[in-house]
Amino acid sequence: MMDYLLILLQVLIGYHLIFPLLLYLVYKLKGKKKDPKTLPTIAPPADFGVIVTAYQYTESLPGVVSALLKQQYTNYLIYIVADNCDIGNLHFNDDRVILLRPPTVIASNTGSHFYAVNHFKRPHSHIVIMDSDNIAEPGLLAALNRYVQAGHSAIQGLRKAKNKETQIAKLDAARDLYYHFFDGHVLFSIGASATLSGSGMTFQTDLYRACLEHLNVQGAGFDKVLQAEIVKRNLRIAFAEDAIVYDEKTSRGDQLVKQRARWINTWFRYFSFGFTIIGKGIRNISFNQITFGLILLRPPLFIFLALSGVCMLANIFFSLTGALLWLSGFVCFFISFMIALKESKAEKSIYKALLHAPVFIFYQILALMHIRRANKLSVATQHFHHGDTPPDEEA
Repeated sequence: MMDYLLILLQVLIGYHLIFPLLLYLVYKLKGKKKDPKTLPTIAPPADFGVIVTAYQYTESLPGVVSALLKQQYTNYLIYIVADNCDIGNLHFNDDRVILLRPPTVIASNTGSHFYAVNHFKRPHSHIVIMDSDNIAEPGLLAALNRYVQAGHSAIQGLRKAKNKETQIAKLDAARDLYYHFFDGHVLFSIGASATLSGSGMTFQTDLYRACLEHLNVQGAGFDKVLQAEIVKRNLRIAFAEDAIVYDEKTSRGDQLVKQRARWINTWFRYFSFGFTIIGKGIRNISFNQITFGLILLRPPLFIFLALSGVCMLANIFFSLTGALLWLSGFVCFFISFMIALKESKAEKSIYKALLHAPVFIFYQILALMHIRRANKLSVATQHFHHGDTPPDEEA
């Protein structure tokens, strides 16, 4: 019995190595992707309420707002929620920008979103969620609107790396390319839902309220709760790869540890949603729900890679056949990762940065050791560029 349990445990770990390649094979069998500009028009254009959330830090907000004001789309207003921020230096001379400073500290993404919704100047049909470091391409809202008019109620845009000066930032960008390709482009192309990335996304306002208004989501991970609530309703989350925002990548080790501690904590808190959604998918015979549920059960990359490495090493001593199977699994994962980089047209510097992947994994192992106090760490990620010296921070 123990032998069978050990085999089952290895299968549950090892399938994560080959699952991306299986998804890619399904994707290739489904034929060519559709041109976003040829999407059908079955719904009215969106009236966007663009919500930019800032916590403590406001340095990036002028650039964020400047980019949003250059949109090739006219039906929108911008709401800046400056939570626990000094707004003395923020001045926006445009009627489309509404600066909100909550009277008490919210320290919550969803809290800031609903603060903005409750202060809307008009009943916007859709909300767009942006971080305080996101720079929107001029075509962002126009691209999101094409998917809205095609009938999608939840849409994730493409987040590209804004900074790639350090090896850590490049590795962070490589990780994003992998997830955006498989969890975004591939999943949506084969008829499932794309995963949410926390910003650069839009939802019908009524859907967002129905999913989250009755919940008290604390700490990081509101996007994990939101995507689960959407897919539970058997709705699909679209992936709009032509709706581009530039996102600040982590560039320092200490910054990476704090950010990943929150993210890892989030996975442990919410991965069980996968079981619920798979159960619903079986009852509804829903490919969307079953596939998305499997994705939610997947641990962070470094965790299942580390566990797979332990299993392969253990099999060297007990089963050479088992060790070779694990090696084959790693080869499959390597191929899928390279496919993601190639399909995403990654720069040469991204490929070179992969040589530093062990350091990146080491920092995430450190982050794993901090997950118990992850939500006590700052809820805002302060970004530094190459050569910057961070201020002293509490341990």
